[in-house]
Amino acid sequence: MESVMPQAMSGRPIEELTLARVRANELTIDDIRIDPDTLLRQAEQAERFGNGQLAESLRRGAEMAMLGDEELMEIYEALRPGRSTAARLREMAEGLAVRGMPRCAELVREAADVYSRCGLAR
Repeated sequence: MESVMPQAMSGRPIEELTLARVRANELTIDDIRIDPDTLLRQAEQAERFGNGQLAESLRRGAEMAMLGDEELMEIYEALRPGRSTAARLREMAEGLAVRGMPRCAELVREAADVYSRCGLAR
């Protein structure tokens, strides 16, 4: 596997993310967001070193990095116990699945099931 340096969502190499650039107001929000490909490469490394659980978390993180801030916060809020119905969570999971985010979809689907069983859904 070729070695590729991590980069921000903007494409800026990580070495360019410096305090001096922050002070000079030269960075954007996408400069501090990690690129999903970087997370996927980290997942490959974790897998290679026998840490499958970390690898899976990094892959889910790569999916989450593709979401906008507003949608990510909407999902976060919906996952708080008592904030959503199980049906709403399943609907969100389906939306994530059809957009190619199976790991995030499974997490939300699993929450819907657990919340239903434990009386934590609205």
